[in-house]
Amino acid sequence: MKKLFLFLLFTIVILSSELNAQIDDYSLVMEEVNIESLPGVQSFAVGQVEGKWLIAGGRIEGLHLIQPFTSFADNLSNKNLIVVDPVSKETWTAPLTSLSVSLQEQLSSTNCNFFQEGNTLYFLGGYGYSSTAADHVTYDKLTAIKLEEVINAIINNEPFAAYFRQISDPQFAVTGGHLEKIYDTYYLTGGNRFDGRYNPNNNSSFTQAYTDQVRKFHIEDDGTNLSVTHLTPYTDSENLHRRDYNVTAQIMPDGKQGLTAFSGVFQIGVNLPFLNCVNIDSAGYTVNNDFSQYYNHYHCANIPIYDALKNEMHTIFFGGIAQYFDLNGVLTQDDNVPFVKTIARVSRNSQGVMTEHKLSIEMPGLLGASSEFIPNTQLEHYENEVIKLNSFNEDSNFLGYIFGGISSTAENIFFINDGTQSSATNKIFKVYLVKNEAVSVSRLNPQSIGTLKMQIYPNPVEDELKIKYNLDQKLDVDIIIRDLSGKKLYEENYIDKEAGEHLFIKSVNDIGESGIYIIKIQTAFESATQKLILTK
Repeated sequence: MKKLFLFLLFTIVILSSELNAQIDDYSLVMEEVNIESLPGVQSFAVGQVEGKWLIAGGRIEGLHLIQPFTSFADNLSNKNLIVVDPVSKETWTAPLTSLSVSLQEQLSSTNCNFFQEGNTLYFLGGYGYSSTAADHVTYDKLTAIKLEEVINAIINNEPFAAYFRQISDPQFAVTGGHLEKIYDTYYLTGGNRFDGRYNPNNNSSFTQAYTDQVRKFHIEDDGTNLSVTHLTPYTDSENLHRRDYNVTAQIMPDGKQGLTAFSGVFQIGVNLPFLNCVNIDSAGYTVNNDFSQYYNHYHCANIPIYDALKNEMHTIFFGGIAQYFDLNGVLTQDDNVPFVKTIARVSRNSQGVMTEHKLSIEMPGLLGASSEFIPNTQLEHYENEVIKLNSFNEDSNFLGYIFGGISSTAENIFFINDGTQSSATNKIFKVYLVKNEAVSVSRLNPQSIGTLKMQIYPNPVEDELKIKYNLDQKLDVDIIIRDLSGKKLYEENYIDKEAGEHLFIKSVNDIGESGIYIIKIQTAFESATQKLILTK
């Protein structure tokens, strides 16, 4: 029996050429698709042709084990190519054994970087066990896969080795980054090179080096010959020191294509996710420290949607792992960075100002980590696959599918994980934007944390604290800072504060020593509370 999950998303204004200033509310609807024969997989690569998917690489287990020398066992890597027809609910699998050893090894790796260009799926890097090296390695390979030919061959039980090509390049030894494209240039953003067996005790069993770069290159591919021309990378050892995160295609406020690197791990000097983001385009990159993303910090399925009439970019994130979650309306911090059910969107307006909006209804389980969104290619979209919101003319608009990832039984399993607390899921969700009926569907308040839209940045903070908040009307406002014992350390009272956006700035010297503090903004109608990390 089908399960329907209705997620009220946000109010979208559409100006139609036929109906001037027509305002339509949309809700996000997720419909579960059950395919019993489909194996669970996470951290994989996926491409599609004519509605059929090809899945390569990844893990058939849940979260990697924490016991020394047990993580990323070779027998739990995905050693098959999987073809899925989500409409007919059929699956086909073929082992990698007919391919060369070099292809077998890379195509069974996890956390590769991939990108589909037409009928070709480019599979770059990835981490896994190499029998050739007799150790776990990050592969320095770029593999080109002819999708339609491989899919048809697997369905018809025919040979497919001729449809794979592979080259080696040390610049491609990257796992946990993202391969994207801006116009004719490929961007390999972030990630790291990890060689050796993972061990949480951090002894000499492995070496790890972050790229700290956006590596740019052109791929020359005539269908037979495959080569690469490298361009000058963007390098930043502080702000590009990221992996296992979301890098998503965007339309920037100037109308040009770009990318945004959302969150990621780890901040320099502290084992916590980044809260800021990095915007990347053909001219370079900029770090946005005026925005903090509190939800969806690790890689998860996400959908980019652009409203050209309002020049607004929306990116929707589905579940995963995050440092923050919402507890009874309060933004709550957990530095163990647990699995979450949160669905949230980040929006960028025409001036480039970014805001985050948590949805009031969540994923139907601790799902989303290391899952992928597989778009409906029949929708109108830009060259970089950002969906064109203003092309929607139907009451129900099918966006695509969310597939796979990690399913966890509890929020915090990292310190007890022995392989039984999580699994690789085979769940598929069809995702729709559906036009609401004014009476039958309630409208969701689209604000970040209530109408106050409270944001603290930077967080952690070393010298100057900034708190951004919004008032819908003229109100008295109290800003209160307490320590964890509840002792009030500071209070600021404003009388008849004007409606609009406000910025409160405070030196941390007036707060206290390094530690965790609670900040509360309160009006006669609403309050918002967040935790602050102070590091002096």
